[in-house]
Amino acid sequence: MASQTPRSLGLLHLERGLSLDGASPGSLMNPATFHFPILLETVEGAWADRVIQGDPGLEAAYIAAARRLIEQGAVAISSTCGFSIRHQAAVAASVEVPVATSSLLLLPMLLRQLPRSAKIGVVTADSRHCTEDMLGIDSRAERARIVIGGIEGGELWRNEMQRPPAPTDTADIEADVALCVARLRGGDPEIAALLFECTAFPLVKQAIRQITRLPIYDIVDLCRIMMASVS
Repeated sequence: MASQTPRSLGLLHLERGLSLDGASPGSLMNPATFHFPILLETVEGAWADRVIQGDPGLEAAYIAAARRLIEQGAVAISSTCGFSIRHQAAVAASVEVPVATSSLLLLPMLLRQLPRSAKIGVVTADSRHCTEDMLGIDSRAERARIVIGGIEGGELWRNEMQRPPAPTDTADIEADVALCVARLRGGDPEIAALLFECTAFPLVKQAIRQITRLPIYDIVDLCRIMMASVS
């Protein structure tokens, strides 16, 4: 019997310059995180500051990178920054495979999983730029159940704003996220689940889960769901 080529997940990757990262356990870019191969394709010009602030001039580069991933054999596409959701529609329209550029796409489903009295805490790299159009929630009642907090000003944020980005220790990411979550829960005790927007946060998911005892969802979960649909 002829062997079957493993199906690969394509990742639209932000510019990193000469910086090398992604090998840490639990990272979206660590092949050991998944039971399927991953392909990386850099989106030209997509430095973190431009993506987070929402530069519409990057859309053509996102589409071009997605098409290159398809040429390499990707059967589904995601990205290494949750703010790429601004290009979700354009990328999805340009290829004929499933596309999920951000864990924020999970929000409508997660809201329906919880009691109407419960809230979801969205933990993002920069809450100042996590705008309403990124959430995909039209209902005012449902929007009121979403609480957004960011790590802007923290160690990870400062490092990612550089060109090229400086590496950040996992312990520093954990400290940034733990502080943000504590602030969110202090202001809204109704938070019953957390959604991590930033693709660096899966590195500290288990640690934050142990602290909070809350369900936590992230881009790794979404990629596994998407790839299961095409396996």
